[in-house]
Amino acid sequence: MTVAQRPIRIVHLGLGAFYRAHACTYLQKLEGWGVLGVSLRSASVRDAMRPRNYRYTAAALTPDGMDLQQIDVVQDMLVAPEDPVAVIAALADPAVSLVTMTVTEKGYCHDPATGALNAGHVGVKSDITNVLPQTAPGFLVRGLQARRTAGLSPFTVLSCDNLPTNGAVARRVTIELARHVDPDLADWIAAEVAFPASMVDRIVPATTAEDIAQIAALSGQTDAAPVVHEPFTQWIISDELAGDLPDLAAVGAQIVPDIAPFERMKLRMLNGAHSAVAYLGSLAGFETVADAVADNAIARYLDALWHNEIIPTLTAPSDTRLEDYAGALMSRFANTGIQHQLSQITMDGSQKLPQRFLDTIEDRLAQGGRIDALSLALAGWIACTANQSNEVDPMAAKLRDCHTTDPRQTVRNILSLSAIFKDTLSTRLIDPLSDVYTELIKKGARAMLAAVVR
Repeated sequence: MTVAQRPIRIVHLGLGAFYRAHACTYLQKLEGWGVLGVSLRSASVRDAMRPRNYRYTAAALTPDGMDLQQIDVVQDMLVAPEDPVAVIAALADPAVSLVTMTVTEKGYCHDPATGALNAGHVGVKSDITNVLPQTAPGFLVRGLQARRTAGLSPFTVLSCDNLPTNGAVARRVTIELARHVDPDLADWIAAEVAFPASMVDRIVPATTAEDIAQIAALSGQTDAAPVVHEPFTQWIISDELAGDLPDLAAVGAQIVPDIAPFERMKLRMLNGAHSAVAYLGSLAGFETVADAVADNAIARYLDALWHNEIIPTLTAPSDTRLEDYAGALMSRFANTGIQHQLSQITMDGSQKLPQRFLDTIEDRLAQGGRIDALSLALAGWIACTANQSNEVDPMAAKLRDCHTTDPRQTVRNILSLSAIFKDTLSTRLIDPLSDVYTELIKKGARAMLAAVVR
């Protein structure tokens, strides 16, 4: 059967599994909005999707099996290193009014501790001096520059990454990079371009060879690039959208005046807990989230983490009870249909810590409250960085160099990394975190988990 082409009106930077399992399932319900995907690094996704003309299967994972959906919103795909000129031309296409992004935290080329553009980043330095960019902010700047030169209105930039105030971060790094390239362009971007914030929520584990085989057996067709995901989905967008854009509210997205309460709730309770389980569960010998939370010690630890330390730092969004949200999260984590590898969640930890742990710790300390469970999660992260490869974290080499035979010195070295930790927070954490990390190294994760909930 021939599927009708959708006109390309959205360019997406970073076409990985999450966007295809999340945003594309919303866009699938709309007519007239096709997506051009852009890979900023490798051709692997493009090459896997091209044989089916970018049509793919999205499989919802339940304890009872898979629920399959065919997605045809992706119309074509570019690989930026192969043809950066084509990417800039696509961004400058008058038909394109929305640019979405899932480039992970490190893709913003910012300092996680401050949100400022990392001008020392090798890709950023290249983008400042070369007209053909390498980074996501670089492509935004050059695409907007091309539109301004052509007398076109700008596109809206919608971040779909797990970053607090992700719209503000995208706006800041884009304007700061543009300031190096052309100050007048930076002023135009600041005045004319909308960068709404977005909160995305759907657990999307890595697709395995077993998943691909099962999908082929159920669908009767070969698909080299399917995605798997949990049934739950949520998309909250701040009411800052501008221009001719898809009616995302009509297909289930929530457009709200203040995204902050939703964002903090999700980043701290879901993503923070996910990371805590990933670090401590890995140290305890587990491989998947479902297996880890089936362990009584980890389940009790999560309960203490949520109710004793995270929830007291939050203001609930309207019509939301945080205790109920915690219960729903535990059910989602425990879904045995999802084999979400802990190793997948532990990646890029240095970029995730501020929004997942450190902001919560700061708020908790300001309240005069205890941070036993949070400190253990942070100690678990430190332990996991001892032997991480450079592919797992952009700061892996620096983190490995921090480790010594003296646990307390290791903590001091880690806390001195200003790209992750604010000096004021490091000072308050040195003694308590040194104590917890020393005990974790001595006694192991299982004993420490039990101690937190005793």
